[in-house]
Amino acid sequence: MPIAAPTADELALLQDEAVRFTRELIRIDTSNFGGDDPATWGRGETEAADHVVPLLREVGLEPIVVESAPGRPSVLVTIPGADRSRGGLILHGHLDVVPARAEDWTVDPFGGELIDGMIYGRGAVDMKDMVGMILALARHLARSGQTPPRDLMFAFFADEENGGVWGTEWLAEHRPELFDGMTEAISEVGGYSISLPEEDTGEDVRAYLVQTAEKGLAWGRLRAHGRAGHGSVPNQENAIVRLARAIAAIDEHEFPLQCIASVRALFDGITEITGTGWDEGDIDSFLPLAGGARQFVSGTLRDSVNLTMLESGYKVNVIPQTAEAGFDCRFLPGHQEEVLALLDELSGEHVEVIVDHVGVSVDSPRESPLVDAMTAAVQAEDPGCRVLPYCLSAGTDNKSLSLLGISGYGFVPLQLPPDLDFAPLFHGVDERVPVEAVRFGARVLLRLVGDC
Repeated sequence: MPIAAPTADELALLQDEAVRFTRELIRIDTSNFGGDDPATWGRGETEAADHVVPLLREVGLEPIVVESAPGRPSVLVTIPGADRSRGGLILHGHLDVVPARAEDWTVDPFGGELIDGMIYGRGAVDMKDMVGMILALARHLARSGQTPPRDLMFAFFADEENGGVWGTEWLAEHRPELFDGMTEAISEVGGYSISLPEEDTGEDVRAYLVQTAEKGLAWGRLRAHGRAGHGSVPNQENAIVRLARAIAAIDEHEFPLQCIASVRALFDGITEITGTGWDEGDIDSFLPLAGGARQFVSGTLRDSVNLTMLESGYKVNVIPQTAEAGFDCRFLPGHQEEVLALLDELSGEHVEVIVDHVGVSVDSPRESPLVDAMTAAVQAEDPGCRVLPYCLSAGTDNKSLSLLGISGYGFVPLQLPPDLDFAPLFHGVDERVPVEAVRFGARVLLRLVGDC
């Protein structure tokens, strides 16, 4: 049976705590600079975990803390459901954030300031807002003493911004038993609203985008090999030149536009609402309708490889023997092997392609009881809205969970102002989230776990 509706005071406390925890967590600098040396990690994620654990224990919950390495703790707690034979649902968020340069911001990126109804700070949308919501939700369920219909795991993961190497990837490989009985998961970069003009009335209709798929990723290096020598002597085997040719070949390659099923479903849904058709030959004219999701949506139309780092040489008059460039490859579901093979081909015979990390693509069912429950929960809080599937160009911790057979979705329900350009806020300057959106999200998530 569904859990009982909260009292007015209980609902107010749930929402207040979601906002409070979001701000408190932003104030803990959990910047993740990557790398495999714990000496360089700092204590930010540990401090965040130390903040979360007592808040869970305060209401009688008994979380476990799993530290894959010093400075990389993940916190997990499960609330048993009425039907233990059903597959459980994981509600998860990551405690780390990408770095922020204070001089680029108009506010302190780790201040958690409240300005004009917005919570500012690194992690406001990626993703301490969701962490605040699910932490408040776990506390509400524990305080009320009610039993949800199915097992619920609340997970606060480490190291997502480094591909989850020391977070979900490590847990999936070394502690898979922690997730026994879990079959579905919800996390970041989905569930937020865009505004679309309805064909019949011309009035704006909110459409909430549930992320059902996400591109895979491969991070690595191009390493060019050549012959070292004196800078004054002609050299036909210059590693830097060979690397430059490989970079140019990759940059000039045009990946074909391919609208996968989840993208088509999104475009068809937008067309149904607006009456504006879409054409693969002129996608650019259709993309503005995606509003605040446009940046993410445009990144899902083709495979991509971007060169991101360069390193070579140690003295201006010495031709180095090797030269390296870092790359960030993103591939559509099912395209991993062909894209990596193409990258090797474009790089040429003197350039080695070294893949340091792979995150699989995700493609979860677009029709399921959980999707129906997410739709019902959003529409109960925002009558008349629509819910559409979409594919994410970036990656989430759902990648590693999918290796355990867990179907993952992006569902952080946020009711957003129509003029908020949302996607660029992720990893962007002056990252922020509306207070009322966090309060809305807490209400939607309560409805979801109470009747799913």
